[in-house]
Amino acid sequence: MNDTPTPFDDLAALLTPQRLLGDARATGAGVKIAVIDSGIDRDLLATRFPGMQPIEGAVFRADSSVPGEYTGRPSSPHGSTVADIILKLAPRATLFSSDVFGSVGSADVDTLIRAIQHAIDVWNCKIINLSLGVPESRMQPMQKRLQLQKTIEEAYYKDVLVVAAAHNEHPLTRSFPAAFAPPLLSVDKGLFAGPLEFAYRLRETVEFAAHGKGYLGPFSQEPATSWATPHLTGIAAKVLSLKPDLKPFEVKTILYWMSRSGTHV
Repeated sequence: MNDTPTPFDDLAALLTPQRLLGDARATGAGVKIAVIDSGIDRDLLATRFPGMQPIEGAVFRADSSVPGEYTGRPSSPHGSTVADIILKLAPRATLFSSDVFGSVGSADVDTLIRAIQHAIDVWNCKIINLSLGVPESRMQPMQKRLQLQKTIEEAYYKDVLVVAAAHNEHPLTRSFPAAFAPPLLSVDKGLFAGPLEFAYRLRETVEFAAHGKGYLGPFSQEPATSWATPHLTGIAAKVLSLKPDLKPFEVKTILYWMSRSGTHV
């Protein structure tokens, strides 16, 4: 018999959302998270979370290969709502603001790839939150899809967990990179009794569902995959703050185990 401890042994007592919420160590401390979105309003988040870790960042644009300066301001409120959800669940996590939308209000594949690579190689993030997606119709030519998939796989092999939002019309419409399910956590929206509840609900290539409402901003109460994704990111950050050496597939297995343990809807 192999008596070598597994990652699950230390977490066996934390398999309910109530226990995870109550554990003083599960704060996200030491976990770096890139929020690739529309940027984070640093001052606003500081008023809501006075003890938060300093937020650094960069601005990525399609017309430049060099990241621009992050001044603490977002290009739209979306990213601040996402960051607020993460800090609600993992208040000691360290966030990095990656603005890929800018004035155009959308991100192209090349800009998204550069932002992901920056989060991996420069910021050394452990989690990348993607509350966004590129519709399948915009993944042409095929080379763009392959480049994005290669980047997601590179994150996986460098022990970076990517959490990506499904399309809000899922499963009618596929959105990338969430459709690259195996190397990442793909998230659909759901309504749960509390922010730490989630479920494994395999539909097409999307595996998880998490609470789909936010707490900040004019549209946060509208159910959306954008808000579900940071809920699962926050939960993953809590797990990683307890066991920081976990690999992405181990985190996914633990979350699957938690969701199947009978403690979630």
